[in-house]
Amino acid sequence: MVLADTQAVLRLILQPDLLSVKAEIALRNGAQQGGLAIAAVTLWEIALLHAKGRILLDKPVESFLQQVEAAFVLLPLTRHIAVRGAQFSKRFPKDPADRQIGGTALVHGLTLVTSDKLVRRSGEVPCIW
Repeated sequence: MVLADTQAVLRLILQPDLLSVKAEIALRNGAQQGGLAIAAVTLWEIALLHAKGRILLDKPVESFLQQVEAAFVLLPLTRHIAVRGAQFSKRFPKDPADRQIGGTALVHGLTLVTSDKLVRRSGEVPCIW
């Protein structure tokens, strides 16, 4: 199983041609080996991006989120993830959603599929892109 961040989820569903080759392979392998996971905060980020007009969907946002929930294993925010997400260094992005997603990856021992250069450069979460 691998953990997809918000942008990886959106690219996989809306613009698969924008996935890197490594990301596409990781997502495909993850799906074949126990599933693809997302952090619960990813649903909120997608709803927020839609509300701000930063993503356009061909269906109501609630229906889109239902599609995402059906395609991914949803990992909830737990106390362990909250604590781990608060412990990243200054190199890691300050965005609370990024910290929840990174914490989710670490607590569950998953590799994060992300195009986020700051997350990848931090070296604090195992990443693929």
